[in-house]
Amino acid sequence: MTETAIETVEEFRLRARTWLAANVARVDPEAPPPSSGDDDAEWLHARELQKRLYAGGFAGICFPKEYGGLGLSHEYQEAFTEEADGYEMPLLLNIPTFSICAPTILDMGSEKQKKEHLGAAIRGDEVLVQFLSEPSGGSDLAGVLTRADRDGDEWVINGAKIWSTSAYAGDYALCLARTDWNAPKHRGLTMFLMKIDSPGVDLRRIKQVNGSTEFCEEFFDNVVLPADAVVGEVNDGWTVASRQLFHERTAVGGGSQYTSGRGVRDTRKASDDFVALARETGQADDVHVRELVGQAYAHRTVQEQLIKRVAAAVASGELPAPAMSLIRLFHAETDWLNTDIGLELAGSYAVAGPVGRGPLELGTGYLSRQAASLGGGSSEMSRNLISERLLQMPREYAADRDVPFSEVKHSG
Repeated sequence: MTETAIETVEEFRLRARTWLAANVARVDPEAPPPSSGDDDAEWLHARELQKRLYAGGFAGICFPKEYGGLGLSHEYQEAFTEEADGYEMPLLLNIPTFSICAPTILDMGSEKQKKEHLGAAIRGDEVLVQFLSEPSGGSDLAGVLTRADRDGDEWVINGAKIWSTSAYAGDYALCLARTDWNAPKHRGLTMFLMKIDSPGVDLRRIKQVNGSTEFCEEFFDNVVLPADAVVGEVNDGWTVASRQLFHERTAVGGGSQYTSGRGVRDTRKASDDFVALARETGQADDVHVRELVGQAYAHRTVQEQLIKRVAAAVASGELPAPAMSLIRLFHAETDWLNTDIGLELAGSYAVAGPVGRGPLELGTGYLSRQAASLGGGSSEMSRNLISERLLQMPREYAADRDVPFSEVKHSG
């Protein structure tokens, strides 16, 4: 193919189909590979798969060519994801590396940051994560207490972060810190790119109720960063964080154009699993069970169409960026619904079934049911965004909106 020839989506699809069959292992539906993110071996395998995609010419499909991607439209990514269904994919790299952190750097980073970090991620050489939430902050991201003090050409970071997804496996993190304590809380923040193994970073893993240790907490003790670690502008970190949250809500809702493959808990495939579960548990002829499976299928159909419609409207400018909160909120509601339906169908098998995937996994998944309503900001925050930014309803009152942060009372 000459450089001037334009490969159609169908030509790309057929090339991907041939390449996948020859170069990537298929997933055994009876014994799929682990995808918890808890094990170093999983991450090494994900990186190896990403390197394989890159070598084959199927990595970074929607990222610009100048930063290591292919520079193609979302239709090409969708075609590849459809063809890759049933094959091993580096799913662990989808969130937060490719769907959140890399797009944020693409939108807000310097040319040096884009060329270094986007290319490294696309090649499978670098994992990017987020250092955002803090022990005292709750859902108030702008209330961060982690501080960054200027010392000549360097910045010195002190503070703590928590609930950092997969941070233990990462190389760099987008870290939000306060650089001006006399400005109102949204206007005194700066975003930094922090090397996770920097001296002074103490990273610890958190064990969750479902046994996972994917989440981490970090403590910063005089962590020194160079001046070019700033993403965006000094004291304009909220602009960067807002864009980052836009990508996170898009990713959580299932609308990111930068991810390849679908996870085992994709709510859009749940109804298919429920048909098999109903048959396995001898309930396929039960009218109530059939209604539950139908309800899951209906939500799946609506979710697929909602993602396409909202993503296209935001891309064209018909809807503003906060509209991605619609798919983020619907994802949470759909995930809750599927979790509840799965548990009802599994019954006692959800707590006493065979070890491994299947009904018992539905019981374990129920323990972390709340996660869907928290990732990318809480569902309550999504409703606020929808009401204020889309429906133009009055903004929620905030007593500290224009008050210097040094005068704001906080638990820290």
